[in-house]
Amino acid sequence: MAEEDRPQTPPSPSAEERLLLAVPKKGRLYERVLSILKGAGLNYVRAARLDVAPCTNMPVTVVFLPAADIAKYVSEGNVDLGITGEDIIAESQAQVVELMKLGMGKCKLCFQAPKGTVSSPKELVGKRIVTSFPNITKTFFDSIDPSHKTSIKYVTGSVEVAPSLGLADAVVDLVETGTTMRAAGLEAVGTIMETQSVLISNPHTKHSDLIRLIYERIQGYITATRHCMVSYNCPKDKIELATAITPGHDSPTIMPLLDQGMVSITAMTRTTEVASVMDQLKQIGAVSIVVFDLINCRF
Repeated sequence: MAEEDRPQTPPSPSAEERLLLAVPKKGRLYERVLSILKGAGLNYVRAARLDVAPCTNMPVTVVFLPAADIAKYVSEGNVDLGITGEDIIAESQAQVVELMKLGMGKCKLCFQAPKGTVSSPKELVGKRIVTSFPNITKTFFDSIDPSHKTSIKYVTGSVEVAPSLGLADAVVDLVETGTTMRAAGLEAVGTIMETQSVLISNPHTKHSDLIRLIYERIQGYITATRHCMVSYNCPKDKIELATAITPGHDSPTIMPLLDQGMVSITAMTRTTEVASVMDQLKQIGAVSIVVFDLINCRF
C-alpha cells in the first residue's frame, strides 16, 4: 500500500485546545468524584505520582488539585471546569458559573460554642472566633454590625479544640454528623450556610459546547444513580391508579399483553421510594413487579 493510501490518524488536540477539568486530588469525596468521571465516559490515563491525566476519548485533561484551590483556578481561567464545594466558592469569593449541584458532600457551616454558653451567633459579636473560613465569617458579622470588633483568627484544621484551649469563644466549621463537635464539648448555635459539592465552570471559557456535553453526561449519570426502572403487569381498569403511583419521568410506557385484560407498564422511579411503590402497586392488583437498576440515562 502506498504511503498516501494509508489511513491517516487524526492529530491529537494540542494542550491549548483541550478542556481542563479540575477535581479534588484526595479527601472523602475523591472516590465518588472518580465514579462521576467514569459515569460521564471520561476515560483518562493517570501516570503514577502525576496530577495531570489526559482523556483518551475526548479533548479533555483531568487535573487533580487540592479542593480548596479549585474554585480559584476556575475563576481565574487556569482551568475550564471543576468540582468543589459551595463553601469553598464562597470563602474564595470566586466568580464562577454553578452548573449543577451534585448531591454529595452535604454539610452545614455552623457556629459552634461550648455547650450552654451561647444561644445565638449575635452574642458572639466582639468575641474571639477561630475558623478556616475567615471571609465567610467576616461577611456574616459585617451584616449584623458593620462596626463590630470581632476577632476572627484563621487556622487550617482542628478548629474544634480552640475553645477548650482558651484560644476562642467559638468556632465556625463544617458539620456533617456533629460527632467531632460533640466530642469537643461544642454545640451548634447557628448556621451560616448549607453546602454540597457542585460542578462549576469559568464564565469566559472557550469550551462552552464541550462543557455542555460533559454537564449533560454528568447529569444523566447522577440521575441514573438516584432512580431505577419498575416494570409490572396491571389490569386495564387499574391503569389510572397505577400511573398515579408510577408517573415516570415524562410518562410511563404502557404495552398490551396477550391477556387482553392486562397491560405491561414500565416507569422510572426514585430508588429511595421503590419499596413503597411496589407495596402500592401490589395493593391495586399489579403482578410480576420487577425492578431494574439504571446504569446511565439522558434527557
